[in-house]
Amino acid sequence: METIEHEVPNTGKTSLWKLFSAFMRIGAFTFGGGYAMLPMLERECVEKSGWVTHDELLDYFAIGQCTPGVIAVNTATFVGKKERGFFGALAATVGVVLPSFVIICVLTALLANFAELTPVKYALHGIRVAVGVLILNTVIKLVKEKIKDAAGYVLCIAAFLLVALPQTLGLPFRVSPVFVVIGAALIGVVRGLIARRGGGDK
Repeated sequence: METIEHEVPNTGKTSLWKLFSAFMRIGAFTFGGGYAMLPMLERECVEKSGWVTHDELLDYFAIGQCTPGVIAVNTATFVGKKERGFFGALAATVGVVLPSFVIICVLTALLANFAELTPVKYALHGIRVAVGVLILNTVIKLVKEKIKDAAGYVLCIAAFLLVALPQTLGLPFRVSPVFVVIGAALIGVVRGLIARRGGGDK
């Protein structure tokens, strides 16, 4: 089901404070980072503020996966840069990082004393399950919206097997996700060129 119908146009120049506060909310109220953040990024950046389209956000997410650093931080930087240039990128990046920085500082001081308490262990187990569900929901949405043909499904399954199978089976070799992403990008380029040439020939 397409989500483009929920996108709103960006009709004005966004203030740096709005960028900062929006990404601070994203950083404060999403757990698990990365893919678990995608639903809230969509709500804040696409549906609510109209800073980017749904497809642009997914493109930024993919580029953030390929570039060094944390996916959510990279995505915030891309969105902020598109909206307000360098200072927009800075505001969005600081906003998404600040809550985690503060929370980690507090937890570091407290967790050493309370990590072994049974209620804390149960709470952490529950959070892990919730984060897993968020990531699974994001994967399902990406598959539905971005894989359009049989070749896409083949590439998706192959990438999953290359990354997950060696670790699951305890094989002695590992395939870095970086190489999988780069390989998928190259395959996409080749497919696009072939399709373009075929269209031109017609």
